[in-house]
Amino acid sequence: MKKRKLIPYDPKLKAYARELRNHSTQVEIYLWLKLKGKQMRSYDFHRQKPIDRFILDFFCHELMLGIEVDGITHETLEVVKKDNVKDKRLQQLGICVLRFTDYEVKTQMESVLRPIVDYIDVYELK
Repeated sequence: MKKRKLIPYDPKLKAYARELRNHSTQVEIYLWLKLKGKQMRSYDFHRQKPIDRFILDFFCHELMLGIEVDGITHETLEVVKKDNVKDKRLQQLGICVLRFTDYEVKTQMESVLRPIVDYIDVYELK
């Protein structure tokens, strides 16, 4: 069994992450219903996971995979820049981030799940 990589996080984010879990959007819940309980090829995903100075919507430690569901606010230039900084930092930590829009999750769930499964297929080939 591989040794899990320790990932730093800001402990001050724990309470905020809990609040986000308790007030998830409908779209996040919809995707969570597909990821929870090791339904995704027996991999354990967590919701609203603090990592470094950020919170990922969904995260699987074993896969080092983060999943973000972006609402309409993520279309503004300011938020796009913040997302780019977040993705770059997470990449430095060895985490791959897959991003999907609210609309994609709501209307094209199979198109959302496919890249996740593809990522797992590549991971399992390593």
